[in-house]
Amino acid sequence: MPLTRLILWRIFLGIVTLFLVSVVVFFATNALPGDPATAILGPRATPQKLAELRLQLGLDRPVVARYGTWIGNFATGDFGQSLAGMNQPVSTVIGRRLYNSALLVILAALVSVPLSMGIGTYTALKRDTKLDGGVTIVTLTLSALPEFVVGIAVILLFSTQLFHWLPPISRLDPYQPITQQLSVFVLPVLTLTLAVLPYIVRMMRASTIEVLESEYISMARLKGVPESLVMRRHAVPNAVVPAIQGTAMQLAWLAGGIVVVEYLFAYPGIGSALVDAVANRDYPVIQALCLIMASVYVFLNLAADILTILITPRLRTGLR
Repeated sequence: MPLTRLILWRIFLGIVTLFLVSVVVFFATNALPGDPATAILGPRATPQKLAELRLQLGLDRPVVARYGTWIGNFATGDFGQSLAGMNQPVSTVIGRRLYNSALLVILAALVSVPLSMGIGTYTALKRDTKLDGGVTIVTLTLSALPEFVVGIAVILLFSTQLFHWLPPISRLDPYQPITQQLSVFVLPVLTLTLAVLPYIVRMMRASTIEVLESEYISMARLKGVPESLVMRRHAVPNAVVPAIQGTAMQLAWLAGGIVVVEYLFAYPGIGSALVDAVANRDYPVIQALCLIMASVYVFLNLAADILTILITPRLRTGLR
């Protein structure tokens, strides 16, 4: 019951967070300069046509009334109608884009998380060696570089200047299976991996070093337990707990930071959809994408909190 109450409380805080985010997103998008009617009809539209379109889109209503209608519809899964998409439902406009972005994030997570934790654990075992120092320098350098700089570097390296192995842009053909287009995922996934890898590696390394210096690890070694068993059964399961929160933060960053990477590689995901929506003053699309990304962020943090409690005996016992 205490664990259930904790989960319910975290869910409640997540809902409150999303509500506050929705308020900020809705009123911030409505404060953007420009007029959606003018963006749709063009600067040569007559005032009468502009007034008719504003009335049709409900832009003549007070902003508070429009927020109440929008948040109520959003709670039921109705994201509204796209202003620039010929009154198509927002779910139709961004549906395929969300699928593409989710696929890219999943691929990047499957590559970056195991690789980062493996490197972090291994460098902790090789502490203060040349290998450890080299990995530290590389990770610090990567953490100081923005993702678009890393993306440009991998394009120059693998596509345009040194090697010509991979396509510099990642345009997906919706009429072909994903398995036949895996090459277009390599550079975006590599860029996202290099963006999140330094943080997880450093957290996993520090956590592993702390665990290896603990008394129960020393006791296990004194008893003659093989080093591989010490690492597999005692060190890694305890070292991974502090890294879970950091990993969740990095995966949550992927949900938002992916916008820049997608735009850089012309990948048909939420990045280009968000840029187009801002350019066209398509408020419903902007609001839906921002709130969806915030929901992913809240969900990942909630999942990390619950997973940390479930795999940590001390925390789990303290709730009983």
